[in-house]
Amino acid sequence: MSTVIRKERAKRVGTVVKNGADKSVVVAITRKYKHPIYGKFVTKITKIMAHDHDNKYKLGDKVILQETRPLSKRKRWRVVQKMETKKQA
Repeated sequence: MSTVIRKERAKRVGTVVKNGADKSVVVAITRKYKHPIYGKFVTKITKIMAHDHDNKYKLGDKVILQETRPLSKRKRWRVVQKMETKKQA
């Protein structure tokens, strides 16, 4: 009997910055790190295309992404859930 050990899929938290395409959103993931030489904190923004099956996520929504199989040429992530919504002024 062989036991299958599955590795937990990667998860990221980001903000929806574009939602024009059908069943897709672009999510910006922001991270800060210390520069190895200068010591200043640098902000790095990575944009990831993710699958949004119901087209329910809007601009400014903070969402959780989960890694998945390739769904298209650029989509390797899917939106799992919404954490919070952008406040309307």
